[in-house]
Amino acid sequence: MKDPIVEEVRRARDTHAKQFNYELEAICEDLRKREKVSGQPTISLPPKRITKKKAMQDWRRPSP
Repeated sequence: MKDPIVEEVRRARDTHAKQFNYELEAICEDLRKREKVSGQPTISLPPKRITKKKAMQDWRRPSP
């Protein structure tokens, strides 16, 4: 069963990407400009450090 909200988001994403010939750098630049123009605050979180032990645990975890 298809979710109509997911389908709508995918259509919007595809329409936006098509305007930039699916060029990732151009798409990202447009999104950055839209963020600035919107006036809404944006949050940038620092990257999370993954310890070697944690990485090995995740690697060994069976996929669902």
